[in-house]
Amino acid sequence: MSDSGTRINKFLSEVGYCSRRQADALIDQGRVYVNRKPAKMGMKVSENDMIEVDGEKINQSKKKKIFIALNKPRGVVCTTNAGVEENNIIDFLNFPDRVFPIGRLDKSTTGLILLTNDGETANRILKTANNNEKEYLVKVNRPIPESILKKMSEGVPILGKVTRKCVVEKVKTNQFKIILTQGLNRQIRRMCDHFGYKVVSLQRIRIMNIKLDLPEGKYRLLNDQEVKRLKK
Repeated sequence: MSDSGTRINKFLSEVGYCSRRQADALIDQGRVYVNRKPAKMGMKVSENDMIEVDGEKINQSKKKKIFIALNKPRGVVCTTNAGVEENNIIDFLNFPDRVFPIGRLDKSTTGLILLTNDGETANRILKTANNNEKEYLVKVNRPIPESILKKMSEGVPILGKVTRKCVVEKVKTNQFKIILTQGLNRQIRRMCDHFGYKVVSLQRIRIMNIKLDLPEGKYRLLNDQEVKRLKK
């Protein structure tokens, strides 16, 4: 271990194991070891240290950056805990290289999710302060008037705070699109609950410049131009 090295969460991010946020969770769960000893939050490591996660030695060589767009079906769980969590996204994708999801979608939510081995870009995308847009198509259990959608766009009190102002557009009598720049836990479902509506189906159709253009359950690699715009 080195005082002048790289923080352990950044190290795991840079070598493409996971995002910094996911690394912090792994450390907190006692699943990360440095030189056979449990890692501590904020500790620094160097290239001479042996890093292990769940008993697996982490290769310190940086890999080619991979970006994947997946149309997640209902029932798939967005976790990297493959082999333990049933119906997890890693086993479902079955990609030959190690990747991890950028953020998550609830088990019952479908649509676009990105996966990568680029922890630093994942960290920037997930950072709420960057105001990165995510667009959803929402269907509720009964007709929802424009007046409710307008109130929803102005901010809704959930989880002890008021949601950010957002763009909401009616599609059908009981269906609307919403563009969020934050990702509170079950945010859209809670926003609908606040006005007495239940979400029947929820699909993410866009993340920043990447639009959902795949059949359910299928994935594709992002092209160089898409990745370049994503990183901006």
